[in-house]
Amino acid sequence: MSADGRARRRELVDEAYNLQVKAGMMGAARYGALGLGSVVFAHHTSPIFRRQTVALKGFLVSIFTIYGLVSGADTALLSHEHQQRLAENDLRREACIDLARRGLVATESRIMEWKDEHKRSKL
Repeated sequence: MSADGRARRRELVDEAYNLQVKAGMMGAARYGALGLGSVVFAHHTSPIFRRQTVALKGFLVSIFTIYGLVSGADTALLSHEHQQRLAENDLRREACIDLARRGLVATESRIMEWKDEHKRSKL
C-alpha cells in the first residue's frame, strides 16, 4: 500500500473513531440521565428501594451510562460503515458499467485503475 493510501486509511479510521466517541458520549449522557432519573424516581416511590445502599444506586446509574456509551458508539459505527459500504458499492457499480461500455472486463485491477482515473478527472 502506498503512503497516500495509508494516509487516506488513517483519515478514515480517525473519522470513524471521532464519530464513535461523539456518539458514545451522547449515548452515555442520555442513558446516564435516564438511569439517574429512574433511581431518583424509585428512591422517592419505593420504601424497599429507599433502604438500598448508595453504592447499589450508583451501580445502577453506571450500568445505564455504560449501556448508553456502548450502544451509542456501536450504532454510530455500524451506521457509518453501512454508508461507506453503500458509497463503495455505487462507485464499483459505476466502474463496472463504464468498463463494460468500453468493452473491458471489470477485474479488480481495472476497477482500481478506473477509480484512480475517476479521482484524477474530478480534481
